[in-house]
Amino acid sequence: VQLAESGGGLVQPGRSLRLSCSASGNIFSINIMGWYRQAPGKQRELVATISSGGGRVNYSDSVKGRFTISRKNGENTMYLQMNSLKPEDTAVYYCNAVYWVSSYETVEAWGQGTLVTVSS
Repeated sequence: VQLAESGGGLVQPGRSLRLSCSASGNIFSINIMGWYRQAPGKQRELVATISSGGGRVNYSDSVKGRFTISRKNGENTMYLQMNSLKPEDTAVYYCNAVYWVSSYETVEAWGQGTLVTVSS
């Protein structure tokens, strides 16, 4: 499974941005997908996750109510809608996918990351 993010950029505080993650390869083996971010000088942290069918989502407290994760399995794409952006949301955002490589083993795939900068 290969992942590619897009949609990052520079945005003013309070504005919105949508990130996309396109999956290729053995996409039918993908289970949970998620977004993580890493700010300068900090560890990578979870932003949000979504189940294979999209019915279960999970958000970090810092983005709950502002960000929305979704996925379109028919298009092999996951999104992160980010509203009311704050300077502290500035980070490199990474797409993550957990996928099955056998009936009992899963591995993770990561995208290359896309930079989001929130600044006036």
